Amino acid sequence: MSSLATLARPYAKAAFELARDEQVLARWDEMLKLASEMASESSMAALLESPHISNEEVVKIITDTAGEAFDDRFRDFLSVLGSNGRLPLLPQVSKLFSQFREEAEQRMRVKVISAVPLDEDQADRLKEALSRRMECEIELENEIDKDVIGGAIVYAGDQVIDGSLRGKLQKLSASLAN
Repeated sequence: MSSLATLARPYAKAAFELARDEQVLARWDEMLKLASEMASESSMAALLESPHISNEEVVKIITDTAGEAFDDRFRDFLSVLGSNGRLPLLPQVSKLFSQFREEAEQRMRVKVISAVPLDEDQADRLKEALSRRMECEIELENEIDKDVIGGAIVYAGDQVIDGSLRGKLQKLSASLAN
């Protein structure tokens, strides 16, 4: 997986710089997500792997299917990916592009896993605390997992904050075993 990200990074960076310079980050993010979804769809993924169809033909299929959803610059970008045999990297390019965009806009998507849904007050307090700690705007996504028991596990960028009861019990169990 990390090798795919390594291969995708230069393309994501080039797309980001182009979109940033033209002040169309949100538009490119949308187009990349759409292209990524299309490339991930099983029949399209099979075409990408097929030796019987050229990358140029696959680019044409993708762009024709998207219609007006893609602008000319983005179509050119897809052509570059296709000519370099990198169309299967679209999901990784899209993910990296979104990360570059969030960094540039000083935003961070944070996933919070809790046993019960966070109420509005809890979510607001958590967003405020994380915003101060991370020095950026926080977009909170709450996922429910009954196995957490209580508390929450927070995934913020490359940091994991385990404040769950399950995590504390596991730590206690490990320390007692030693």
